[in-house]
Amino acid sequence: MSNISYYTAEGLQKLKDELAELKTKGRSEVARQLAEARDKGDLSENAEYDAAKDAQGHLELKIAKLEEVVGNARLIDETHMDMSKALILSKVKIKNTKNNMVMDYTLVAEEEADLAAGKISVKSPIGKGLLGKSVGDIAEITVPAGKLQFEVLEISR
Repeated sequence: MSNISYYTAEGLQKLKDELAELKTKGRSEVARQLAEARDKGDLSENAEYDAAKDAQGHLELKIAKLEEVVGNARLIDETHMDMSKALILSKVKIKNTKNNMVMDYTLVAEEEADLAAGKISVKSPIGKGLLGKSVGDIAEITVPAGKLQFEVLEISR
C-alpha cells in the first residue's frame, strides 16, 4: 500500500539531502564504529560492538523509511492549484470565532510541518478541518481541548 504525500520542491529536496547524508556520512560513521569495536577483541562480550550493531540497525531502518517516503513523494505544481478552496500548499488566514484571534497557516505534508514557521500538516486536526473549505466557510474542528470553530478569511498561494 503506497502512502503518497505531496511536497514543495524545497521540502522534497530537503528529504533527498537527508537521505544522501544518511547513506554516505551516516553509514561510514557506523562502519568506523564497528571496525573500532571489532579491533578491541572478543565480539561475544563486547558491549561497544553490540551498541555499534544496534546503531547500524537503527540507521538502516531510518534509511529504508526515508527511501519509502521519497519514493512515494509527488511534487506539487503550484501554478495549477485551485485557489478557491484550501488545499495542500494553500496559505490560509483563519479567525477563531470565539476569541476573534486571526492566524495564518500554510497547509503542508506531514514531514514539512513546522508550527513555528506557520506550516501545519494536512494530517493534523486543524489541517484536516481546513482542507476543501472556501473563503467564508466555518470549519468546526475537534481538537484535544474540545471543538473549535474557525472562519476562513483568505486563501492564497
